[in-house]
Amino acid sequence: MKSKYEVVIGLEVHVQLTTKTKIFCGCSTEFGQTPNSQTCPVCLGLPGALPVLNKQVVEFAIKTGLATHCSIAPRSIFARKNYFYPDLPKGYQISQFELPICEHGHLDIKTEESGAKTIGITRIHMEEDAGKLIHGDTPDTAGASFVDLNRACTPLLEIVSEPDMRSSDEAIAYLKKIHQIVVYLGVCDGNLEQGSFRCDANVSIRPWGQEEFGTRAELKNINSFRFIKQAIEYEIERQAEVLEDSGRVIQETRLFDAGSGLTRSMRGKEEAHDYRYFPDPDLVPLVISPEWIERVRQDLPELPEAKLERFVSEYGIPHYDAEVLTADRAVGDYFDACVKLHGDGKACSNWVMGEVQRQLKDEGIGIAACPVSPEMLVGMLKRIADNTISGKIAKTVFDEMWKSGKNADAIIEEKGLKQVTDTGAIETVIDEIIAANPGQVEEYRGGKEKVFGFFVGQVMKASKGKANPAAVNELLKKKLQG
Repeated sequence: MKSKYEVVIGLEVHVQLTTKTKIFCGCSTEFGQTPNSQTCPVCLGLPGALPVLNKQVVEFAIKTGLATHCSIAPRSIFARKNYFYPDLPKGYQISQFELPICEHGHLDIKTEESGAKTIGITRIHMEEDAGKLIHGDTPDTAGASFVDLNRACTPLLEIVSEPDMRSSDEAIAYLKKIHQIVVYLGVCDGNLEQGSFRCDANVSIRPWGQEEFGTRAELKNINSFRFIKQAIEYEIERQAEVLEDSGRVIQETRLFDAGSGLTRSMRGKEEAHDYRYFPDPDLVPLVISPEWIERVRQDLPELPEAKLERFVSEYGIPHYDAEVLTADRAVGDYFDACVKLHGDGKACSNWVMGEVQRQLKDEGIGIAACPVSPEMLVGMLKRIADNTISGKIAKTVFDEMWKSGKNADAIIEEKGLKQVTDTGAIETVIDEIIAANPGQVEEYRGGKEKVFGFFVGQVMKASKGKANPAAVNELLKKKLQG
């Protein structure tokens, strides 16, 4: 059924900024504090309290705009968006409407289905968040709702895309790209569970070949990539069924129920005129000079795409490795430091993507908490390169470095892990094993080459893994063929 229709998706991404204080007052933005403990007359909307714009919010907006190829407006204004809801203390939200700070940007995405594609960004604007409604979940409070205004006046950027996405996969690819960029920039912590990164999806369908857009439904405040994909796919199917039954899709706001995987109607979709936007009389127009924009531009970090291209071209690692290593800025920086100390990009990427990431995942920690520093990891890699230890022994050394915090040289010395490269000593072990296994010797000489692995294993076991693997293979072949 879905194949009869073309899907049209636009996303509105709400990014909570990592400023220490709110957008128009000095209250803390720290998450998880006692309800209503981080409020003041400004964010409570008390009469006579006047907002004062947080300069860092503006700089974060400029950063995000530059990173998404937007033009930065030399003059923008704040507007009042009027609506009534229990968690909106003033009865209006301070946002931007006609003159936002950033416009006309784009991001490039790639999916297996449609390949490379450019998604337009209509605008990025600054606004304050509302508070939070907490509905009673005990028998005594089941019929009540409570308002926590700690989040009121918390700074947000709203990033509005063009309706350029044609599948849930494209929507998720775009969303993950936005998420990666704002975390790289340090303007957002990207925590979906805490609501620091939220998304509204506008979904409509139209018969193939039709230029006019279909009626859209807005799916509100979904905070999981998996749920966003599920919500979009369900909504596509729902709208297709409505049209197939000769019905009419209604423009409305819908909520996604993660338990059932369904969307349900919340309210009719408001239009801009419903909010009665007008310039906020308490905030003067924001004027941004070219010099200010240039200062922010100079402060931008290396972004994911540029870092990926550099890792491939300078360090000679595969594109896949570079994608994995640049997915997280801190992991990319860790790998970068390793290569600058060691020089062998592939050796470093193998260990960072392998043992380092495995241990981090097992312990549920980020790279910032990694007990093995780039200097320690490279110290161990150098001992592999100079044949002091084998790759197999290196895993034992790495595990001990992780536990003890000691460097590789100290661990190798303390535990006697130096690789045996003395061919005479290795020959002695091989001779003993050959003498003890005449049946396997005959099998090998009779053409069963797989038996060779048995001998390698026996030698490595007898040497407690310390024998140089290359020397073992070379000497074994000579002995067995003789």
